Amino acid sequence: MSHPAYDSAAHALSVRRRTFLTQSAFGLGGMALASLMDQAQAGQPGAMGKPHLPVKAKRVIFLCMAGGPSHLETFDWKPKLKELDGKAFPESFTKGQQLAQLQGAELKARGAFCEFKKWGQSGQEISEVFPHIGSMADDLCIIRSMQTEQINHDTAHAFMNTGSIIKGRPSMGSWLLYGLGSDTSDLPGFVVLTSAGKTGQQPVSARQWSAGVLPSKYQGILFQSKGQPVHYLGSPDGVCQSMQRQVVEEIQRLNGMLAQEKLDPEIQTRIAQYEMAFQMQSSVPDLIDMKSEPKHVLESYGIKEPGDGSFASNCLLARRLAERGTRMIQLYHRAWDHHGGIVEGIKAAAQDVDKATAALIKDLKQRGMLDDTLILWGGEFGRTPMGQGTGRDHHILAFNVFMAGGGVKPGFSYGATDELGYRAVEDVVHVHDLHATMLHLLGIDHKRLTVKFQGLDVRLTGVAGNLVKKVLA
Repeated sequence: MSHPAYDSAAHALSVRRRTFLTQSAFGLGGMALASLMDQAQAGQPGAMGKPHLPVKAKRVIFLCMAGGPSHLETFDWKPKLKELDGKAFPESFTKGQQLAQLQGAELKARGAFCEFKKWGQSGQEISEVFPHIGSMADDLCIIRSMQTEQINHDTAHAFMNTGSIIKGRPSMGSWLLYGLGSDTSDLPGFVVLTSAGKTGQQPVSARQWSAGVLPSKYQGILFQSKGQPVHYLGSPDGVCQSMQRQVVEEIQRLNGMLAQEKLDPEIQTRIAQYEMAFQMQSSVPDLIDMKSEPKHVLESYGIKEPGDGSFASNCLLARRLAERGTRMIQLYHRAWDHHGGIVEGIKAAAQDVDKATAALIKDLKQRGMLDDTLILWGGEFGRTPMGQGTGRDHHILAFNVFMAGGGVKPGFSYGATDELGYRAVEDVVHVHDLHATMLHLLGIDHKRLTVKFQGLDVRLTGVAGNLVKKVLA
């Protein structure tokens, strides 16, 4: 169901119009609803109207490795750290620095337990725990010099998703839906899926896909990973499709009357969501029906049973959502919080995501969709090069992410950390810079996508953010 783009200024003005409109004929509500319904066929319009910049990516698939993957066992090979394994970590690196649980403890270096190798023609160094992702090295743009500001999981996730730790800030997916709209009228424009590994299962709160100060119609919709992704898809016993259509239309007519009385974005949300719910009764069963998927495709993702709640199954569902016009698809895999047992923990987590991630990239590429789909893979922060028992602590001064497709330079590594992987030192990329660059690829000038809130222009990148030009194709 489509609806007018949110206009915060018009919403404020409407408060002063209400006294007049409450005296008007309620028949105007029907006209308001008709106007909303007429726009349903083309999807949901965005507040921007048209892109600020040339569009390279039309959609984003964010493969969020919740818990903070160790860059030192994945994409940042540090032979010097391996040489120091078990020895005192140089105090010159850590003196006066913020640590999470290691503050005041005796710090010893911990080298990577795994080996790295150069993959593909690009020769990008990737850990051997990722043989399938490694095989796609020539399609990856690896950023090895990420930094963030938040050292605890929930606030670090919030910073990665919203650019702020302040509650009420819109998530990245909500900003995209607000600015660009959606290309589908019968599925949500922003969908979230979750899965969990054997260990390292750090919880993820719903505020990570919140619309914040934007109207709630822009929030992410959490699909269940097992069984039916949406509850109550079927009609109740004794209620046929035509009867349900009549009920929805009558509710919409009443909401339309209220919408004409006052311009409230939550009324528009309610109108849109009733229609969306009705449309999803037919669109969601088609979405999750994997019978049309060839056996070799299921095997390439490593799917044992479609809809089994695995990361692999969610990756295939992400591709199907992308094909149907969903703007932002976010897959959380909770398996990377390795304060202890990092050897078995990373092996298990990598096994969960390696094959499916590579298959998703390859699948999109074969379908001609990778060029305009931006994939982001990464967590909320990195891990210390100092050991913490049998694991590693949280670390904000260095971590890695990779992107693929959507206008980024393939087979390319950007930035670097110091010789022990403690701090990003070359071409440092802040989370705000990552956001600015992603928005640029989607045709958005990050400084111009704003919404008024309490007299301020709120934006995803706050008052910061620089375009990382060298990662653009």
